[in-house]
Amino acid sequence: MATPSLRPVGDDRGRRLCAPLLLALGLLLAFEAPGGLVIFVARLVAGSTPGETLHVAAGIALTALYAAYQCGHWARVRPFRPQLHYALGLIAALAMALTNLTGLWLAADWWQARIAVPTGVAVRYPPLLSGIHNVLSMVVLTFAGAHLGAVLFRDRSLER
Repeated sequence: MATPSLRPVGDDRGRRLCAPLLLALGLLLAFEAPGGLVIFVARLVAGSTPGETLHVAAGIALTALYAAYQCGHWARVRPFRPQLHYALGLIAALAMALTNLTGLWLAADWWQARIAVPTGVAVRYPPLLSGIHNVLSMVVLTFAGAHLGAVLFRDRSLER
């Protein structure tokens, strides 16, 4: 008869934090966040959008990876519990889904102007949609970071 393992809570968490899917998601998010900020500032200051094509391509990849990650993550942590880390994670997940949806909508405008019928002029993004996408991306970064921090802090409290 095997004895149950008394491993610390952090063992599984450490393995999951180093999972290739989560690392790829983190790298894409780390690329997309400053890239989007550069596009936002450059469009305001100079009327240009440097790195726009890379931002669209990475955004599509980020959307696909996030969907795959969230399916596995939710299958592991469901059902929703009235705890801080769950609430923060839910806000982050909803903001991420809306950011990805608005990004794909903006990417359709980019596709039309750059690929389908190239005009040679700057893409005319709908200002409200673009603004929603920009604000939601900041909400994602804030609440995803808070969610991760709350989970790690909770685990640290459980180890004591």
